[in-house]
Amino acid sequence: MNQNFDESLELLLQHEGGFVNDPRDDGGMTNLGVTARVYEEYTGEAATEEVMRNLQPSDVAPLYRKLYWDRLRCMDLPTGVDYFCFDWGVNSGTGRSAKALQRAVDAEPDGSVGPITLIAVDKRLPIDILEDMYRERDAFYRALKNFDVFGKGWIRRNEEAANHAHVMIKRWRDRMPKG
Repeated sequence: MNQNFDESLELLLQHEGGFVNDPRDDGGMTNLGVTARVYEEYTGEAATEEVMRNLQPSDVAPLYRKLYWDRLRCMDLPTGVDYFCFDWGVNSGTGRSAKALQRAVDAEPDGSVGPITLIAVDKRLPIDILEDMYRERDAFYRALKNFDVFGKGWIRRNEEAANHAHVMIKRWRDRMPKG
């Protein structure tokens, strides 16, 4: 289902926005959702303010594919679930997203999506996986120490990501042969 990467990245970048350097955000200097630390680790180059301000979607797409989409095995997940895992993985870490997926399908939550997790995913309806992950993500955000500062945006992002995932699932179902 790797065909969903481009659409998923486009949706993700709508959430991530442009350059920010909010001192209340532990991520520090960020653009298009990529922190300076992640950029430096991925490219091996210094993430100066000028570099970070000038990042373009084409600059970050390979990073997002390798560090998030591929790591979470989104190409092997059902349509909609792939996007939701990807979005949460970018926002809160791939380990957290993977463990939530694993709990949603009753697999061992070890944070690494592998063959056993994928077999368990195939045994559940995508909509049910999505709903379980949505609830867990909501609870996770509400428990964070800086929820009073960023909580409204996190909750909105979770709702929007779930809504987009629902649309993707419905679109996929509508293309399936009837009968």
